[in-house]
Amino acid sequence: MSDRRPIGVFDSGLGGLTVLREVVSQLPGEQCLYVADEREAPYGTKTVEALRARTEQVANFLLAHDAKAIVVACNTASLTALAHLRSIFTVPFIGIVPAVKLAATLTHTGKVGVLVTSATAHSESLAQLINSYAHGTQMIMHECPELVTLVEQGMLIGPLVEDSVRLEVGPLLTQGADILVLGCTHLPFLTEVIGRVCGPHVQLIDPAAAVARQLRRVLEEHDLLNSGKKQPPAYFTTGDVEEFRLRLGQLMGEPNANIQAIDV
Repeated sequence: MSDRRPIGVFDSGLGGLTVLREVVSQLPGEQCLYVADEREAPYGTKTVEALRARTEQVANFLLAHDAKAIVVACNTASLTALAHLRSIFTVPFIGIVPAVKLAATLTHTGKVGVLVTSATAHSESLAQLINSYAHGTQMIMHECPELVTLVEQGMLIGPLVEDSVRLEVGPLLTQGADILVLGCTHLPFLTEVIGRVCGPHVQLIDPAAAVARQLRRVLEEHDLLNSGKKQPPAYFTTGDVEEFRLRLGQLMGEPNANIQAIDV
């Protein structure tokens, strides 16, 4: 039997849309509810306690809308709060973290560039992942807030974007990285430019597709899949609806999407 309850997806802003895009592509029969918690952005500046409390509030909102599973579409929130959320709620939670384990198995130079936010770069959970799975591979962390800002402004192409990408990626290439992990959910929106700057000998890893595959496995395991007709996502923002609508059109090609302002 099909479970028609929706899937919740949330982030502090627009980055999680890259994860939503993969979920919609791989699970077209599922209704998705996307929360852009823009009023509280960025998550990366919050303390661990504050971030856990905030993600708990957003999760409660999605559960009040009958979400059968929730995707934490933010690396920082997943590294910081995912275990907490799983400990207090009974629905499945799926997170996203930089794909350092996969990168370590693919590199030929033994050097992997990891593009991240500041909070992710300094996360104890990420350090534990690297210690467990890097196997002697050098993980070169590089914070890239400028690239996040470009995406938040809807800027995905053009000379300014290309120059910014070269500035951020260049040091990693100079150090010999042959794998580049997109450790922030905003960055897949810039894949075309990043790939052009890096060239064909550098592989980009975007974990969003793996998150969608894991979501499918979890739904199947719990008998929660919906095999109904394709449904467009419903969007919620704690910020400005019209600003979010503008960015949604620029990033996802959905200028007429269903968007509601919420006070969570």
